[in-house]
Amino acid sequence: MLWRKLLVPLTAFLLLLTAPAGAGAAEASTGAGAAPADYGAPGPYATEVEVGAVTTLYYPRDIATSDRRHPVIVWGNGTFAFPVVYRDLLLHWAGQGFIVAAANTPQSNLGISMRAGIDLLTRRNADPGSPFHDRVDLEHIGASGHSQGGAAAIVVGADPRIDTVLPIQPGPLADIDDVRVPALLLAGQKDSIVFPFLVKAFYDDADHIPAVYGELRGADHFTVVGDPGPFAAPTTAWFKAHLMGDQTARAQFLGAVCGICTDSGTWSDVRRNALATR
Repeated sequence: MLWRKLLVPLTAFLLLLTAPAGAGAAEASTGAGAAPADYGAPGPYATEVEVGAVTTLYYPRDIATSDRRHPVIVWGNGTFAFPVVYRDLLLHWAGQGFIVAAANTPQSNLGISMRAGIDLLTRRNADPGSPFHDRVDLEHIGASGHSQGGAAAIVVGADPRIDTVLPIQPGPLADIDDVRVPALLLAGQKDSIVFPFLVKAFYDDADHIPAVYGELRGADHFTVVGDPGPFAAPTTAWFKAHLMGDQTARAQFLGAVCGICTDSGTWSDVRRNALATR
């Protein structure tokens, strides 16, 4: 529908005007920790947002006193969009214990600003005066994004610092042949902008890495905007599996048992290549 297509740039503009201009803008998570396998439920961490010139950070509020290092997710926006458009999803990941470095650009395809987010957190982690000091798990970094940003996640996936990629309805301007890490490629059954067959083309070309294709039943191109709905649980589970070593989450996608393969209520199509089924 036309109004939904116009919603992304309009919402991005309005929310950017009202977003906090500097560090320390607090965002409370929506509840206490849920059962370990309920990846769509709010996580155990209260969250905070820091809006910078190049990168917006979404992270656990008490990171300075955390007893652990937190894995990183770098994020790329869709065309004409900014991180605030996807704030609910990014806050959901932060509430689950991730540090999200979202690129402040509506043109993310080259992945330059996403890589800058890794560089920023590397400096913060090394700075004794930073609340992020020694609390960033730079050994476990994932890349994700939506639409143009989904293509950017594939582009950034060639960076040796990246451990997994999760493109959401990715645009076509990327080459998955350059990626050397596991990939979860998400499509929307009713997406009329990035048609599912375009996402399947990436999956078909990803026979050199463990790759999973998931098509969310009933989802269109803007389902992930605002309330992430059906995207929250599978994206969280994928990142928990690959960045936190969660074996319950891993079994949703990889190996002989495949949790999402039997969930026809959520998924209209699921495909796994030979490397993913081992």
